[in-house]
Amino acid sequence: MPLAPAQWQKALAGDRLAPVYLLAGEELLVLEAADALRAQAKKLGYAEREVLEAGQHFDWDDLARAAAGMSLFATRRLLDLRLPTGRPGVDGARAITEFCADPPPDVTLLITAMEWSSKHDGAWSKKLDAAGTMVVFNAPRPNEWAAWIGARLASRGLSATPDAAALLAERVEGNLLAAAQEVDKLAVLRAGDSSRIDADAMESLVADSARYDVFKLTDAALAGEGARALRILAGLRAEGDELIAMMGWLVNQLQLALRLANAPDLAAQARAERLWPAREQLFRKALRRAPREHWLACLARASRIDRIAKGREQGEPWREAERLIAAMAEPRMARTLA
Repeated sequence: MPLAPAQWQKALAGDRLAPVYLLAGEELLVLEAADALRAQAKKLGYAEREVLEAGQHFDWDDLARAAAGMSLFATRRLLDLRLPTGRPGVDGARAITEFCADPPPDVTLLITAMEWSSKHDGAWSKKLDAAGTMVVFNAPRPNEWAAWIGARLASRGLSATPDAAALLAERVEGNLLAAAQEVDKLAVLRAGDSSRIDADAMESLVADSARYDVFKLTDAALAGEGARALRILAGLRAEGDELIAMMGWLVNQLQLALRLANAPDLAAQARAERLWPAREQLFRKALRRAPREHWLACLARASRIDRIAKGREQGEPWREAERLIAAMAEPRMARTLA
């Protein structure tokens, strides 16, 4: 069974490494976990490291050759296999499975993958998990961000009040890299200061690192997160985004919602639309909150906003956009906002 990310540091604390590791998921978290493993390997006497880039034309026989190769200095060796897509293909799956079945002594294979979902799982990853260690690093969910930031601060010797952690979570708006950079900056700014960071101090220390985009906007609205969706919309407006361009994506997603609502088999339609499981679940929840007629009305409202933004109809486009987003997130409010 894959190891939970929270157990990762503990798993590295021993005096031996597993024969094989698969670290997959969010790039920043995977890279940090891989760095920690390399540091531990060096500490344990792994003096040699060979990097293998498993790109489109990679020869998977190179993995077997590298595993069978003799060490120049009779030391332990780390094979660092980069698998960006998380999909080794038939030849790769066979090569990894063969390594796991009979790992060479004093050799550890580290595989890193920057893309991962349930669709990437296969017989090869199950064999790997049985022979070694597999960890999937996912980005925090919206309700987990404050706790994640609190833990990140603690790892840098800092502490913050819940309000301060929540403030930073709001500022970075789901951007892992921005969150990590802000925590690192705080570590420098608060060096030698062991006092707890409160909300006022956090406000003065961090920049507004939110990266607002229309994709987050529609996802928040479809997820029923009205306050967050309206905050993203306000951020887009403040950053000077054009409403006309935004409406194109909103209309696209409302049309998709309607196609799913009209489909006799939603799962089959989701496959035809090539939706990832997480996005299929997002639309399922949205469609459970309101009937087809609601989404048809939202689409009509979006078309009207587009006409207003283009000067073809009277109205205040941003105000109407706020009403649309609120109606998408909270269907019960649709009549009030009409």
